[in-house]
Amino acid sequence: MIGSLATASIVLTTAVSGQSLLSKPGTPVELASPLVGTAPLDRRGLIGNAPPPGEPVYSGQTSPGARLPHSSVEVAPVNVNIELSYPTGVPTSYHYPNPTMIGFTAGGGATYGGRAKPFFMPIVGDWTVPPAYTAVHYDKAREQASPGYYAVELDNGTKTELTATRWTGMMRFTFPRTDRASVIVNLPRAGGTVEMVGDRTIRGASQDGRDEESADGPFFVAIFSRPIRDMGTFRKASGDGPVWGIGDKDVAADRRMVSGAFAGAYASFSTQQGETILVKIAHGHSYAEAERRLAAENPGWNFDRIRASARTAWADLLDRVEVVGGTPQQRRLFYSTLFQSFSSPRLIAKAGETLTRPRGTVTVSHDRYSAVPYWDTARNQLSLLELMEPELLARVMQSELDDASERGFMNSSFHGDHAVLMYLGAMQRGVPFDYAAAYQALRRNATDTKGPRAHLDEYLARGWISDLVPEGSPSPPYAGGKAGMDKTLEYAWDDHALSVMATRLGRTEDAAMFARRASNYRNVFDRKTGFMRGRTEDGRWITPFDPREPYYNFASKEASGWSNLWLVPHDVAGLRDLLGGRAAFAAKLDAFFTTPYAPKGICRDCTGVIGQYVQGNQPDQHAPYLYAWAGQPWKTQALVRRILADLYGSDAAGNGYPGMDDQGSTSSWYVLSAMGFYPVDPSMPFYVIGSPIFERVRMRLGNGRTLEVVASNNSATNRYIQSATLNGRPWTKPWFSHDDIKNGAVLAFVMGPNPNREWGSAPDAAPPSMSAEGQKP
Repeated sequence: MIGSLATASIVLTTAVSGQSLLSKPGTPVELASPLVGTAPLDRRGLIGNAPPPGEPVYSGQTSPGARLPHSSVEVAPVNVNIELSYPTGVPTSYHYPNPTMIGFTAGGGATYGGRAKPFFMPIVGDWTVPPAYTAVHYDKAREQASPGYYAVELDNGTKTELTATRWTGMMRFTFPRTDRASVIVNLPRAGGTVEMVGDRTIRGASQDGRDEESADGPFFVAIFSRPIRDMGTFRKASGDGPVWGIGDKDVAADRRMVSGAFAGAYASFSTQQGETILVKIAHGHSYAEAERRLAAENPGWNFDRIRASARTAWADLLDRVEVVGGTPQQRRLFYSTLFQSFSSPRLIAKAGETLTRPRGTVTVSHDRYSAVPYWDTARNQLSLLELMEPELLARVMQSELDDASERGFMNSSFHGDHAVLMYLGAMQRGVPFDYAAAYQALRRNATDTKGPRAHLDEYLARGWISDLVPEGSPSPPYAGGKAGMDKTLEYAWDDHALSVMATRLGRTEDAAMFARRASNYRNVFDRKTGFMRGRTEDGRWITPFDPREPYYNFASKEASGWSNLWLVPHDVAGLRDLLGGRAAFAAKLDAFFTTPYAPKGICRDCTGVIGQYVQGNQPDQHAPYLYAWAGQPWKTQALVRRILADLYGSDAAGNGYPGMDDQGSTSSWYVLSAMGFYPVDPSMPFYVIGSPIFERVRMRLGNGRTLEVVASNNSATNRYIQSATLNGRPWTKPWFSHDDIKNGAVLAFVMGPNPNREWGSAPDAAPPSMSAEGQKP
């Protein structure tokens, strides 16, 4: 029946082989391109109806800059003048389609890079005072990015190269023969103070040291590799008026200090053809701290050594996963998304170092990391860290717990209260930690109405959160509501995780309380329409209701009624039964993926669409895997292949993302799905099987074991699983547990061009769920 189809397998061995499995040229660090994620999709049918005229389509909003894994500092190109541009969700400094460069940064900003400061720009000849930046065109063919390194040749004859250490950045500018070479250094609109020190140093303080946007500090020190010939300072014309007209600025040669908006300095040189000028930069919470970081990490002028060190750090991490097969673009996308998956959290202080916060400066006893963006990365990226970097994750968990001790509550991040997904997920995968201490902080979030769970009083009193009916019923998206329906769903998911965690810790009363709350998702399910819906304070369903319309805070959160319907990862079986059982559940999923996306309202960050499904935002990214509960896993296999092929890198540049990466979330979806599995509920220790795109994937787990995914005869056509065995025994379930793989296993697949509708389809083959099979809600 199967003919010449060969057996494909997932192999987990007890030792890591030293032999590389890469049979084709290109190591992981060579294949990874930081440019991937910086471009938007460009096919109208995949974009949906966003954006409105005059605005750019959302890209992954990643950065191609140089950084170390989980590092505090990124040295990055800037081709977006944020202060004069329409914002795309978050302030991001780079957008692949933009053809002109306005500067380069080296830290001093928040996670997405758009607030980094100051700017450094190599100029030949005339230049202008910001905000009228001297933008220089460049050809994309002369742009290069690899982990830990970025380079671009500008049309003014200069070349810029960037690399980084943990706390410092280094820039190498190559100039043509000219006596009018300059490096322009400036702070953005908020300004501050910039001063020249000696004949090689420019230093400054963003907002005169009051800038709290960056963990690496508002003070900067930039040291040049050779003496500056001519120097001076500048700023926008004094006062609050806009810049306009000749002379409406303040530039002074030989003036060594200036304060104000767009405060900056210029350093001019005479150069021979191909001559280089290097600049090394560090930030700190004082000039002394910035100087100490430079002395410790970047004492000399060996750019290539710094670059090689950064490349080695990335190679050590990326080499933990080896792939064979697939197309060159698939391998490029895989390692590029794996690279972007480690964009957060970022190390902000090592044990024994000082950490400066608005509440004061302390010497930390544990490594401290930036806040975890739980609403984004708890859904998938943290599961990837649990597999590959469990020791790092333990340090992140301690950092979050330290923050909770200082603040009184656990960080909740944007929306929902998903820290518990990280802690329970790690607990159930055997990551050592003091989970009892973490539970106390997580419980406080879930029970104290003064904590970060918005509208918790309503949720505790009624089991759901009401929403507002907008005055005049304006067209969606309506951004002024409470996102009550969505909050109810997310809190119920969190409460289920708390119930499981309480059970494991012997807190039986708490476990029962949170288990009851975990069913609250049913309180916002409207049986008449078959969708989750918002409710008014008196309990009525909010009308009018159209599940195709996107909403920001009116019942939903960056989603539509279609997207939010599936936001019950902890009880997919319960949701399935609410919708009428397996057949009805499958039919609803079919409608979800085939109903054309044509809302009246525009959701700018709802891009990357297949039917009503939106890959470019988090609420429904697990939905393709839900067919496992419907007895139709072959539909998951086909959908996952389609998403991987169409919604990543299908643009003309090959760098496009379906929407915002959100600090590694959308990237991690690609990595996990390309390997062939995905954590639908990351707090639970199981993975739903999809369809691997490579012949072989070899992942070195954090415990030193090796997870090997082998899929011979794999191709774009042969995407369906025909049969499987686990350790030689028939395997008929479309999922496996963490216990199944942690100590060694062989999961063998046979792939084919047509669905096997028997494999994984039995009712008792469905993945675990809060509700027992057949339980009626």
